Amino acid sequence: MKQTRMKLSVIHLFLAVLCVANILPILWMVTSAFKSEEEFSVNPMGLPWQWDFSNFAKAWEVAHLGTYFWNSLIVTAGAILLTVLLGALASYFIARFNYRWSTWVYGLFIVGMTIPIHATLVPIFILMKNLSLLNTHLSLVLPYTAFHLSITIFILVGFMKSFPKDIEESAIIDGAGVYHIFWSIILPMTRPAIATVVIINFIYNWNEFLFALVLISKTGLKTLPLGLANFAGTETKFQTMQMAALTMALLPLIAFYLLLEKQLVQGMTAGAVKG
Repeated sequence: MKQTRMKLSVIHLFLAVLCVANILPILWMVTSAFKSEEEFSVNPMGLPWQWDFSNFAKAWEVAHLGTYFWNSLIVTAGAILLTVLLGALASYFIARFNYRWSTWVYGLFIVGMTIPIHATLVPIFILMKNLSLLNTHLSLVLPYTAFHLSITIFILVGFMKSFPKDIEESAIIDGAGVYHIFWSIILPMTRPAIATVVIINFIYNWNEFLFALVLISKTGLKTLPLGLANFAGTETKFQTMQMAALTMALLPLIAFYLLLEKQLVQGMTAGAVKG
């Protein structure tokens, strides 16, 4: 009993240290965004003496964050919709139907998870150039979709396999077809797993930098990470404005996670309440 408590105490201590190590830099960034440049130079680690909200408006205007936010939103939303739609359809047929090559098809997607994404950067660039898709939103949407289909299918297949067959058999007796069962029964039941997949895809697509750097060169089509990198490179003396821009870029991630938190928790605890 004492050993179990000691193990739990060590685990809790480790997790607490890990949380503090991750939260402190974010808190420092946020508090620095409310300081003036003079105060940041004198007191970089302390709380603001006087909270200054003007840095956010200045950063939004100087860094042209509105354009970059819009481009990131288009690319991220388009990639998530395609990934979830194609991944859910593929997962449904892999998990709920028995056919000759089902195991091989599923294994092919699992192997895709082992491929280093950025090792395909040069082939993707050549492909997009041949298709005349460079400097378009599709040049990012299509690779993001392809790269995340594997993890999407891996999560959704495992979740869908836990559903009892009685659900579909009852629907078939009532005259429901395959696609009606998918859209009306399986897909709503898979919402917790879909929430997990959407959060994973959103975080990656929103923060992805290298593919956007190589495939997008027009200023009007650049995504938020590229815009922030350009802003940090040209406005090096305005540290507080950079902190404000980074804080605004972080807000959609936090809001999106909080929006889907309930579904995510349900997905993580679904296996614990069955049986």
